[in-house]
Amino acid sequence: MKYAKNILETIGNTPLVRLNSVTKEIDALVLAKVETFNPGNSIKDRMALKMVEDAEADGRLQPGGTIIEGTSGNTGMGLALAAIIKGYKCIFVMSDKQSKEKMDILRAVGAEVIVCPTDVEPTDPRSYYSVSKRLGAETPNSWYVNQYDNPSNALTHYEQTGPEIWEQTDGKITHFVSGVGTGGTISGTAKYLKEQNPNIKIWGIDTYGSVFKKYHETGIFDENEIYPYITEGIGEDILPKNVDFSVIDGFTKVTDKDAAVYTRKIAIEEGIFVGNSAGSAIKGMLQLKEHFTKDDVVVVLFHDHGSRYVGKMFNDDWMRERGFLEEEIKTAADLIKNHENKPLVSAQTEELVSHAIERMREFKISQIPVKDVNGFVGSIDESVLLHNFITDKNIGDKPIKDIMGKPYPIVKKSAKLEDISKLITKENDAVLVDLENGNHHIITKYDIISAI
Repeated sequence: MKYAKNILETIGNTPLVRLNSVTKEIDALVLAKVETFNPGNSIKDRMALKMVEDAEADGRLQPGGTIIEGTSGNTGMGLALAAIIKGYKCIFVMSDKQSKEKMDILRAVGAEVIVCPTDVEPTDPRSYYSVSKRLGAETPNSWYVNQYDNPSNALTHYEQTGPEIWEQTDGKITHFVSGVGTGGTISGTAKYLKEQNPNIKIWGIDTYGSVFKKYHETGIFDENEIYPYITEGIGEDILPKNVDFSVIDGFTKVTDKDAAVYTRKIAIEEGIFVGNSAGSAIKGMLQLKEHFTKDDVVVVLFHDHGSRYVGKMFNDDWMRERGFLEEEIKTAADLIKNHENKPLVSAQTEELVSHAIERMREFKISQIPVKDVNGFVGSIDESVLLHNFITDKNIGDKPIKDIMGKPYPIVKKSAKLEDISKLITKENDAVLVDLENGNHHIITKYDIISAI
C-alpha cells in the first residue's frame, strides 16, 4: 500500500503546468510551478517544516513549546500543520491588510492570531515585526521563527524547489521568475539553478511601496519608496537576510491593480485558482517579455491558492471599490449602476444645519442636495459648513436655507462621462442623475475619479 504517514509527508513535488493564454504575448515556453498542491496550499509549507525540524534539531524548539511568528498567512499555515503533527502551540501575528480568509484559516487549524496595523514603521512597537519579536521574548518555552532572517528558509528551496525545477525541465530552464517577500524562495532556488547553469536568469517581482528593486539597482535603501500597498505576499519595507541580491539578475515592479486583475485572469483563462502574488508574477513576466525568445523555457512560481482571496481579488465589490474592476464606464447610468437602488440622502430647506451634519456623519458623505416642495433648490457640503462655522459657532441652530449653496446640475442617465466631468468644478462638487421614475441619484468627484 502507498500512503503518507502524516500530512507533512505530502509536502513538495508539485507539478509544472504549461501556461497557454495569459502568456500568449511571450514567445517562450512558460511553465508554472503550482505550489497550491502542497497540503497547506502554498509554497511556505516547504520552509515551515524545515525551519521547525532544524529548530528541533538544535534545541531552539522544545517539546510542548509555542511557535511564534509574524506572517502574511501562508507561513503560518505551514507552521500550524507542523505544530499539529508534532504537538506544539502556535501564536501568529499578522498585519491588518491580510485577507480575512487567511486569518480564519489559521484559527481553524488551532492557532492564536493577533492582528497589527499595516501603516506603521517596522520599528514601531505596534508593527507585526515588533509584536512577534516581543511575544517571542516574553512567552515561556517559545521559539520565534523569524522567517525573514532564518537561514533554513532559503536552504529549503536550495534543497527542494531548485532541484525539482531542474529535474522537471530536464535542465532546459533558461529563466526563473518569482515574487520576492522574505526572499527565501527566489534566493534558494536561484542559488541551486545557477550552480547547475550560471546562464539561467533570475527575475524578482516587486511591488510599488517596496524597496527591493531600487536597492538591487543602486544599493540605496530609499525610505521614500516605502508606502502602504494592497498586494499580498511580496515586497518589503525591510531587507530580509534571506534576500540574496547576488543571485537575482533583476527586478520589475507591478502595481496593485495589475496584480489583482491578472490574478483573476489566471483563473478565468488557465483554470488555475491561485493567489495575489501569482497575478503579480504574470504581469511582471509580460513587462519583461523582450528578455525571452522562442527557444527559452521560463518557469514562474505560483505561491499560494486563490481561496485565500475570495473576499478580495475574486470579489467584484472589493475590486470595484478600488477601481480595479475592468468595466467600461461611458454614461451616468454606468457610474451609478452598482448603488442605484440606495436612496438619495437629502435635506429640507427648513431643517437645521445640525440635522445635515448628523446625516453626513451617519452616511459618511461629504455633500447633500437640499429640497423644498418644488424640488432641488440648493446644496450643502463640508467646505460650506467649515467656512460658516469659523464665523459663527452656533451655525448648527440655523436653518439650512441660510447657508446652502447652488443646487447641483441634473443630468439624464444617458449623459456621457466626459460631459458629467465638465460639470464637476471647484464650485460644484456633484451632479444629480434623473432616474426617470421621480427619483434621483448623486454622482460625486469621487465617483468620477474612480471611473477614471
